[in-house]
Amino acid sequence: MHRRLSIVVAAALCALGTAAVARSDAPPEWWLHAIGADTVTAPGPGVPIVVVDGAVDPTQPQFSGRPNTTYLDAQQSDGPDDFHGTAVASLAAAPGNGGFAGVYPQAALEIWDAGSGVDGIDARSAAEGIAVAAEHCPAVINLSFGGSEPNPELQSAILRAVRAGCLVVAAAGNSGLDGDPQTYPASYAHVLTVGATDEQNNPLGFSSSGPWVDVAAPGIDMTADVPLSHDPSGMSSGLAGTSFSAPLVSAAAAWIWTARPSLEASQVAALLRESARPAGPQPFDAKTGYGVIDIAAALALPTPPPDPGEPNDDIGLVKPGLFFSAGQPPITTAGHPSTRLAATLLRAEDPRDVYRIWVPAHRTIRVSVAAGGDATARIWGPKTYSIDESPALRKRDLMGSTTTGGAVGAYAYVDVELTGRSLGATYVLTVRAEKR
Repeated sequence: MHRRLSIVVAAALCALGTAAVARSDAPPEWWLHAIGADTVTAPGPGVPIVVVDGAVDPTQPQFSGRPNTTYLDAQQSDGPDDFHGTAVASLAAAPGNGGFAGVYPQAALEIWDAGSGVDGIDARSAAEGIAVAAEHCPAVINLSFGGSEPNPELQSAILRAVRAGCLVVAAAGNSGLDGDPQTYPASYAHVLTVGATDEQNNPLGFSSSGPWVDVAAPGIDMTADVPLSHDPSGMSSGLAGTSFSAPLVSAAAAWIWTARPSLEASQVAALLRESARPAGPQPFDAKTGYGVIDIAAALALPTPPPDPGEPNDDIGLVKPGLFFSAGQPPITTAGHPSTRLAATLLRAEDPRDVYRIWVPAHRTIRVSVAAGGDATARIWGPKTYSIDESPALRKRDLMGSTTTGGAVGAYAYVDVELTGRSLGATYVLTVRAEKR
């Protein structure tokens, strides 16, 4: 039986909705100003937003005839209460035909129906939708759903999408008032995770928290397009939840990526984090991450350094024949036994980078890392299967900062990790071959 994941709307949606509707002082589409979308002009269609969610109603007036819209599978509504997918897609990219406009109205929009907004998202179908989207990266994949149990199939699809060059955005969850359990896919590495804030940029109590939250966006007193079967007006107000925060960030990411097409996915995410407005006195908060996104500020920032080789968190992701059949090419070869490269680490998002290296015969390889003390580098031997292996195997495999190639040469692995002193680090790794 397929596992279903909950739609990530607010835990007490009816109560939150009623309270939000009562606050009529909030200006229409106030969230556009809150994220800096009303101070710059959106580009034409470019990098697509892929909404993996419940059904989007193609007959809804905003979506009927919407240009640059692709339905990647059949949309199968489960009735009047199956409105979630339509609402999420509209917040990202409703064209504003006679009414409400999304963050990026001209965006290329792609839709995958992964299950009912009533009964929850089917994890297997969601993984399939992510895989379909990953066939034509770059794209921004929006996941406004989650559950308290990890799902290997979904995680695998996300890792493959990241390797293909897509950016995956997920809602943090709405369990902040219910014990705040860890939520998936929000807490997976390499996912840009979004918490929810109010009109004053304050974190919302229901928004799930954790070190994996990257940024925040408005998530209460929201208005979105819905199927006419759900509301004859075609719109619903008073919506609340991180479900509705995530598509704002997905749209912002696609906008920035379209305007700056030479960026890689990790650089788009870095721009959103680095330009965000902190919601409190600290640069990072477990509910809002680095703060509320600001599209105009992100567009103005210099290009951040790339983060090559992701995902490369462990040997299984870089060694050929394991998770990826081709693995990752070694960063040193017989002809080029020395190298230098720059990359980044983040405590929850990407705390470790692993690289495959070739150690030539009769040579010594030495590694070092320059990161102001925020990262360290070690070499692991050719028999290592995981950086997290048992102490006995670790004694066999962990080489320290140097290793030798023996009589015939061998592959080995370098891992770079944070030292625990900072939230992240930009580092330069040096691999140097020396004669024995």
